[in-house]
Amino acid sequence: MNNFEFKNPTKIIFGKDTIEKLSQEVPQDAKVLMLYGGGSIKKNGIYEQVKNALTDVEVVEFGGIPANPEYEILLEALQVIKEENITYLLAVGGGSVIDGTKFLSSAALYEGDTPWDILVNKIRTEKGMPFGTVLTLPATGSEMNSGAVITREETKEKLGMGGPGLFPQFSILDPQVITSIPQRQLANGLTDAFTHVLEQYMTYPVGGLLQDRFAESILQTLIEVAPKVVEDPSNYEAASNFMWSCTLALNGLIQQGVPGDWAVHMMGHELTALFGIDHARTLAVVTPSHYKYNFEAKKEKLAQYAERVWNITEGSQEGKAYAAIEKTEAFFHQLGIGTKLSDYTSDYKGTAEKIAKRFTDRGWDGIGEKQALTPKDAEKIVKMTY
Repeated sequence: MNNFEFKNPTKIIFGKDTIEKLSQEVPQDAKVLMLYGGGSIKKNGIYEQVKNALTDVEVVEFGGIPANPEYEILLEALQVIKEENITYLLAVGGGSVIDGTKFLSSAALYEGDTPWDILVNKIRTEKGMPFGTVLTLPATGSEMNSGAVITREETKEKLGMGGPGLFPQFSILDPQVITSIPQRQLANGLTDAFTHVLEQYMTYPVGGLLQDRFAESILQTLIEVAPKVVEDPSNYEAASNFMWSCTLALNGLIQQGVPGDWAVHMMGHELTALFGIDHARTLAVVTPSHYKYNFEAKKEKLAQYAERVWNITEGSQEGKAYAAIEKTEAFFHQLGIGTKLSDYTSDYKGTAEKIAKRFTDRGWDGIGEKQALTPKDAEKIVKMTY
């Protein structure tokens, strides 16, 4: 197992009716900017719960953060922060709202020329404006990590950022919120979390026995609860396991001491930026092709995954490894998620070449767990998704 240092300072407040505990977490003297998305929280009662919990705190609101947090819209929120002398941020939403809030946390204290430089130049945020979250859509794990991904429509880019200053001070996780989530978004959340685990697990063995079993247990749990969550979101036991699995999938725990891949995400982000495809669905598009293309490098872990997660014990190592890829693709299909780019657009000609050029232009000469995949490799993988 590799050396590592691990610190996660986010306080998790988990369970039924926990939104009312906001009053104990947000400083009483804070001037809060409450950030949310398209307004669904006003229809499902979450907005009212948050406002009731913050009756003694001065709150300014900013809604309309889109599914892929858009830079230009976030600049409008940044202007509100400055004009209103905001001192604390509260994200009420899923990963997109939380990611947008992280960008604002960093940008509010950034002294450079333009906040976009934070993403382009990969500037680590050591200190940001303090913020907390109320999670409304389990998926990304952003409620308990320090990373964010921001989209810029003007340039069709989707770039990441992070740093120790971007951990939420607290996150409230009430599994009851999923009862109002559309089935499509539930399927996306399950797929997103599942792929997050695979990115940290489907590499090569380094003797991280406990880390492997942490990862496998999350995958097994997601497989078990997926049909229950989609069929009946009011099933609290399934909802609570779903929500906590999504958080643990990307809170930093399972990546300690082991290599990470993340090439799937890097290619998937480009598909979202170019076509507006849901983030989780781009991951489902790239994952099977990525594993097939890198089969020799990944077959040992693929076979382990086949045995421990999918209970495939018969056959050769290669046979089990390939069956695991097929099982993964079938799981996505079970959730109603297409796994080919052509399932989402007919305008895919030249996409692979465009993505390869973007990687080259950014200097991404080697990606994946061994930094061995070139832009040309990415081009071939994306072509396999057609």
